[in-house]
Amino acid sequence: MQERDIRSLIEQVREGSLPRRGFIQSMVAAGLTAPMASMLLMHEGLAQTAAPIPYKPTKRGGGGTLKLIYWQAAVHLNPHYAGGTKDQDASRIFYEPLAGWDTEGNLVPFLAAEVPTRANGGVAADGKSVTWKLKRGVKWHDGREFSADDVVFTAQYAADPAAAMTTVSVYKDLKLTKLDSHTVRVEFAKPTPFWAEPLVGSVGLILPKHVFEAYTGAKSRDNPANVKPVGTGPYKIVDFKPGDSIRAAANTDYHIPNQPFFDALEVKGGGDATSAARAVLQTAEYDVGWNLAVEDEILKRLEAAGKGKMQFFAGSDIEFIMLNHSDPWKEVDGERASAKSQHPAFADRAVRDAMSLLVDRKGISEFIYGRGAVTTSNFLNNPPRFRSPNTKYEYNVDKANQMLEAAGWKKGADGIRAKGNVKLKFLYQTSVSGPRQKCQAIIKDACSKAGIDLDLKSVVAAVYFGSDFANPDTYQKFWADMEMYTTTMTQPDPQTFMEQYCSWEIAQKANKWASRNLSRWSSPEYDAAHKAAQVELDPVKRAALFIKMNDLVVGDGYIIPLFARPRPVGTVNKLVTTISAWDNLTSFMTYWYREA
Repeated sequence: MQERDIRSLIEQVREGSLPRRGFIQSMVAAGLTAPMASMLLMHEGLAQTAAPIPYKPTKRGGGGTLKLIYWQAAVHLNPHYAGGTKDQDASRIFYEPLAGWDTEGNLVPFLAAEVPTRANGGVAADGKSVTWKLKRGVKWHDGREFSADDVVFTAQYAADPAAAMTTVSVYKDLKLTKLDSHTVRVEFAKPTPFWAEPLVGSVGLILPKHVFEAYTGAKSRDNPANVKPVGTGPYKIVDFKPGDSIRAAANTDYHIPNQPFFDALEVKGGGDATSAARAVLQTAEYDVGWNLAVEDEILKRLEAAGKGKMQFFAGSDIEFIMLNHSDPWKEVDGERASAKSQHPAFADRAVRDAMSLLVDRKGISEFIYGRGAVTTSNFLNNPPRFRSPNTKYEYNVDKANQMLEAAGWKKGADGIRAKGNVKLKFLYQTSVSGPRQKCQAIIKDACSKAGIDLDLKSVVAAVYFGSDFANPDTYQKFWADMEMYTTTMTQPDPQTFMEQYCSWEIAQKANKWASRNLSRWSSPEYDAAHKAAQVELDPVKRAALFIKMNDLVVGDGYIIPLFARPRPVGTVNKLVTTISAWDNLTSFMTYWYREA
């Protein structure tokens, strides 16, 4: 379908001559998905109304205890410091955004009374402001009333550069105005097609002003509430042991009638993915197992016990290898892996291209992850209109050898290639995980055949994905030559996701390694494309900009995509869940219940 045809249909929806459902059906017939069509409408201020979320219980409580197992344990409960999914999910139990993303990529109100649209006056035609009407009668866990003051404060709190929060880029250029006690206007510095980023989803959890205002800026990390949350969510904190467990009780004043179904909540962290899978699928000791990235053959054997099942939720999460653009073994101005340095081997394009050729993506996906992997050469894979058709992958050891030889990297007596005083000997790190260690071993074997020596390192997940800035083994510091992990996309728009390679997001000592560009790769052309996408109101042109970004970062070779990862969640048989790959696992847990 041509761009002019899409524009014509959008105008028909705006005029009321074409129902939203008719537009979506036309887009699906043209090869788009329903979530993607919904996103097109949202960008035009014509958001599709989300379908009601199924929920049968007719009273609050009575469901006993809901037990979740995470093989990575949360270390704090402040959502604006969450450097990884485990901390985001844990925070989401207690805090809520104005709205979240359902399974189809539609906005669902939580603390908002309704989703802003052009029709209700919430979305400005020029794309420079959005007005949120807030839900009344909502109480914080300590009994205080929720109001517009909390929303305005949260944005200011997260935007403070002295606090070095992971969400600072979302809020730093916004102006929030309290219009009345339950109405807030968000003003953008420029036309903003993706207006539903601030105050929404995993980056939009609202904090109580009266609890956090004494701890702002440089003092924000000292707040006792970072481990003792006071939110509006369906559960209240009972006990939190960082790096271990969470216990919570139902919020009897929760603002959604008849919810939550469960009386109590337990989240156990630590261990490994296989043990977590066994505890849900085989023994049913736990009700839900998070991120069960286990070999598919093992999962199928565990499912055979008949007590639980695996579910895979397709979003845009990606498992990938990152080559360090900086030199992790030298200091510049007192900083290791400084963005001012350059990696001595990966600076050679031939080495980067050879590394990509030595990764058997298809074999790893099929023989280790099975249902939990979709082989890809793209970093950005969904929604489909953002997926590039321009990249490709290849596994070819002979070609890698020829490439390195031609570039002057010669094998020494030890079989390792070198040029001058630089050897192709690299430290390759990831978290402790059975499949990941197998993946490392496969890649190490292929590299050895090309004269590249990999020293494999596996770090306990609680440390690797932790926020201890004194620890040298966190993935944020990336003090290794190569590292591997999954990065998640928690909204059906790639703007925040693709910030991971913007120059202003480089993780470094100055921002306590809290920013998101861990590779320290940067490109003026990439930066320009991202800035253009931030203001491009035409959805077709905007999609082309994100495809360009994907092609730039993948094409330069510092990023080696392995496979797109449908989120693997294990649940016991009688548990009814609502889970969206565009939001946190815990985002809709207030709708979960157990069938009799």
